[in-house]
Amino acid sequence: MMSKRFFWLAAWLTLFIAGPVQAFDHTHRSWNDLLVRHVVVSKEGYSSAVRYAGMQSDRAALKRYLTTLEEVSPRDYESWNKGQQLAFLINAYNAWTVELVLQKYPDLKSIKDLGSTFRSPWKKKFFTLLGQERSLDDVEHGMIRAAGKFDEPRIHFAVVCASIGCPMLLPSAFVAEKLEAQLEEGMRRFLSDRSRNRFEAASGKMKISRIFDWYGKDFAQGHQGMTSVKAALARHANVLADSAADIRRVQSGDYEIEFLDYDWRLNDARQSG
Repeated sequence: MMSKRFFWLAAWLTLFIAGPVQAFDHTHRSWNDLLVRHVVVSKEGYSSAVRYAGMQSDRAALKRYLTTLEEVSPRDYESWNKGQQLAFLINAYNAWTVELVLQKYPDLKSIKDLGSTFRSPWKKKFFTLLGQERSLDDVEHGMIRAAGKFDEPRIHFAVVCASIGCPMLLPSAFVAEKLEAQLEEGMRRFLSDRSRNRFEAASGKMKISRIFDWYGKDFAQGHQGMTSVKAALARHANVLADSAADIRRVQSGDYEIEFLDYDWRLNDARQSG
């Protein structure tokens, strides 16, 4: 009897000393604070750059946030709703991309400089997530794009590869309560950038980012009502073309597609400014 009482007393003391388990912060406040301080949005609002020098100064705060991500267990993750899971993975991808850049910053001109002849930087396993060693590719392709999990093509305008050709890194974290609006706005902003996506009436060509080439099948599965790249573009015809006639042409899909070269230069505010 005494030994049983001692056992429960010891267990209670252990919990008391350790303190209550902190619930995961689904507002991603610490990551949001870093984005507010160090992401510079262009005047037109369609692109952004990162103050990597500032992120470097705040690297301790970044690492603390990354630690909170690493501490999430598979069981905790599975208990969340899908919005919370997807926001978690998008923020994780973007935050660890910044951390990867900082490993060599300022001595790089592109995230590709972090790779080698035999391995791309996206395949480098340099962090732990949900109990396993992961790479950025693991998060994007193995978790976010996993068939039947989220089925969300608009993530291609949310995960940011630290390059000028990428969609803009928002100056705020993704959160479940705003996720639908954030994903839709991200797609719209990216398509509004005429340097990366535009309809040219004279040639009858739609010149668009290679993202639609690399991940075209993601826009052809019927997810979010998108059955093809052209169907996806038709949703935002009014930002891809100017005149009413051209907008109708984009909506009808009466054009040829040409993929633009991708700009892999680092999206550094110091370089772009």
